[in-house]
Amino acid sequence: MWEGVVAVRRWMLVYGLLIFLPACIMLFVYYEQSSRILQEEVTQTMQQTLKQAGINLNSRLNYVQNSSHTIFKNHKLYENLDPANPIIERIAQSKELRNLLESVQTAPDIVRARVFTDRANLYGFDLLNLFPLDNFNERPWHEEILNAGGSIVWTGIYEENYLDSGPVRILSCARILRHPRNFERTLGVLVLDVPERMVTEVISELDFPAQSRVYIVDRNGTIIYNTEESLIGTKAKLASDVSGEIRERTENGIRLFEMHAPIRTADWQLVLDVPKAGLTQRATTLSQWSGIATIAGMTVMFLILVFILMAFIINGMNRRIQSVFKTIRTEGVEGLDEARTTAGSDFNLLERVVDHLVNRVKDLMEEAYRSKMLEREAELRALQAQINPHFLYNTLDTINWLAISRDADDISHMIESLSDYFRLSLNKGKDHVSVVDELELAKVYLEIQQSRFPSTFEFMIEVDSEASKCVIPKLTLQPIVENALLHGIRKNKNKIGIISICAEVSGDELQITIKDNGIGMDEQLTASLLSTSQPSRHAEGSGSSYGLYNVNERIKLMAGYDYGLSIHSRLGEGTRVIVRLKAMKE
Repeated sequence: MWEGVVAVRRWMLVYGLLIFLPACIMLFVYYEQSSRILQEEVTQTMQQTLKQAGINLNSRLNYVQNSSHTIFKNHKLYENLDPANPIIERIAQSKELRNLLESVQTAPDIVRARVFTDRANLYGFDLLNLFPLDNFNERPWHEEILNAGGSIVWTGIYEENYLDSGPVRILSCARILRHPRNFERTLGVLVLDVPERMVTEVISELDFPAQSRVYIVDRNGTIIYNTEESLIGTKAKLASDVSGEIRERTENGIRLFEMHAPIRTADWQLVLDVPKAGLTQRATTLSQWSGIATIAGMTVMFLILVFILMAFIINGMNRRIQSVFKTIRTEGVEGLDEARTTAGSDFNLLERVVDHLVNRVKDLMEEAYRSKMLEREAELRALQAQINPHFLYNTLDTINWLAISRDADDISHMIESLSDYFRLSLNKGKDHVSVVDELELAKVYLEIQQSRFPSTFEFMIEVDSEASKCVIPKLTLQPIVENALLHGIRKNKNKIGIISICAEVSGDELQITIKDNGIGMDEQLTASLLSTSQPSRHAEGSGSSYGLYNVNERIKLMAGYDYGLSIHSRLGEGTRVIVRLKAMKE
């Protein structure tokens, strides 16, 4: 039956794929078609319209620029800016210069022609067409014009307060004028003013979707024209500064199409931002019909696949049931042939199988209960086994009191040390002990050996506060201390031995150093102590490396291969063993 459930799940997965994949394909085709239509609308309609507006602006600005070239090449301009000595001639120069500039103003897109020159060049300034050069130096774009070296510079839109007509919003075409015979000498600056309404007229003729924005940016991306005057002079948030490309960007949560058209005369860009939601009705209608077609197609496919899937599931279930019957007959279920002759025998047979499974579950539960009882009995036996250490402690305690009663203090001290040694080494069956207990075990062991070998060695133990809070594997130090005493101190008969044990924490590492002033070892023997588990006999024929090797391997298994023992020794100078472990707190 579980195989039948797995089969149903497998068919459900296949069904989901058969629904999901066609839906993804249809949605992908719909998206591709919609994207193609949207790109076609933007490219063929809006792009052409925007480019035409850019061409119109470029043409009208080019006319103004040509007017500037005409005046720039007129020798009368330079003659009238070159100061004459008699005052009457200077007055005539000013009048002729005004007439020249006023003739330029008759062009439809030039609202004012102005010349800024030094006060010494003219007799007077009317502040309509002729201005002192000091007024020009106050403009924010005067340095750009001076640095252009005579080339035309187009300013952004700004407000100019004319003496005769009041404030007018304009943009200007400006260039410096140099003396024709002395190019290093600047005569003044020629400025042709174009009204803002010229730009507005061209842009207002554009027919774009609602909420679209059209503005002009210079080569640095600074807005120089926008219907919102507060944005003029700010940096535009552009997705791309490449003319003719259509890019998508998101601004304040609104997805926008951004398009550029060049205004080459002024090195500007005409930019159009169109909300993606505000595209043509054609795309919206296509989306609606495509959505309806997608839903209809998925519905038809869903119904067809439901019937196909149900047929497969029913057929599969029937085959599975027949397979179960065949298996049961093969295993020799009693009364199967009789059950087959009665109505509904298949379901009765399934009921018998279910009853068999229930009984089997009960048997398994009883078996688990018996296993639990056996485990409990094992725990009780383990508790009983702990009586032996207590009996040993009590016996040693009795011997200790007998020694005290007979004033045998040395025997009493030995028995107390031995009792402490057994208590610390057993440690209630725990695998890890505190550093304090492990050092106490080493101390008890050395005290017992001092009683055995009096006046042959001394020892000292130091531990910092952080190290005392750590735990280490049980019986880590005792084999090392034993080697230091028996194979280092005891072999040196000429002096009293000293064994020092120091435990400290460095970073996240616990380091315990055991040092002695015994006979030491050569480098070959030192290297072999930790490299093999076979005993490595000393030259005198006693001792082995089993203890150190086992301690080292046990530390590596518990803490990792970055930790363990390191041995430093030289003949005649003693031995230093460093134990490195992870600093684990209790």
